[in-house]
Amino acid sequence: MAPPEFPSSPAPDAAVPAPHPLTPQLSDAREALTRVVLARNEFGELLEAKIPTERPLTLYLDKQELVTLMTVGAAPELLALGYLRNQRLVPSITDIASVQVDWEVEACSITSRNGVEDLARRSAGRRVVTTGCGQGTVYASLMDEVGNVALDPETRIGQGELYALLDAMRMHDSLYKSAGSVHGCALFEGSRLLMFTEDVGRHNAVDAISGWMWLHGVSGSSKVFYTTGRLTSEMVIKCALMGICILVSRSGVTQMGYDIAERLGIALFARCSNRHFLQYTAPQRFIAEPLQRVPV
Repeated sequence: MAPPEFPSSPAPDAAVPAPHPLTPQLSDAREALTRVVLARNEFGELLEAKIPTERPLTLYLDKQELVTLMTVGAAPELLALGYLRNQRLVPSITDIASVQVDWEVEACSITSRNGVEDLARRSAGRRVVTTGCGQGTVYASLMDEVGNVALDPETRIGQGELYALLDAMRMHDSLYKSAGSVHGCALFEGSRLLMFTEDVGRHNAVDAISGWMWLHGVSGSSKVFYTTGRLTSEMVIKCALMGICILVSRSGVTQMGYDIAERLGIALFARCSNRHFLQYTAPQRFIAEPLQRVPV
């Protein structure tokens, strides 16, 4: 089993207090934090690229299912403890006997010392919390729907159109340029900008675009979605349900976003900057016009 590339641990000079006698027993579950996939660059060259993993981890407290968290998995035991603390499900760290993570079944079993009062009511409702920017979107129902999505098989984008789209976004006035700390999302038809919005979380921005499309009866066929944020599983699923099959990101792609896009035939373009990009999936949706390398 590969160790994490960037394991979570205290800084070398951090003062770590002695553990409490009743500190819970923790597993040390480790998985690789990145995955290598093949992508094609702007010169038409196939190369290896790393994408961060995105995996589900279902938390059980005294065998009661609490939540499924989408996580990279760098420190799953600490993640579970932090969730219990912030949700106020367990009053003290000393009330927890053990936290055991098993990636083979994508589950974390938490055992309390004396039980948790009224746990069934307080944890009612199975939830999935995704990798959104603090939004914590519940999307189990989206996962059920995405298998029935039918996307337009004819939608494509040319390399020149992709560059024009990126130029349009680079020149577009935005809150980010003046204040930062926001994500931007846009809807294009070819290289023509139809709708642009920004928000503190990319999921809020994509929801606003979806509402605009719904209000105005705009179909996702022949459209291209642009975001400054990561192309995670939820972003890919939401765009698929909007009927959009070409996604462009200034940022990167997660493993689950990649897997879902590959299964649905959605083209993912990421790490896009100036004339550089990586296309990860659905090569049939791209009309390539590879650049020529300039001899050094």
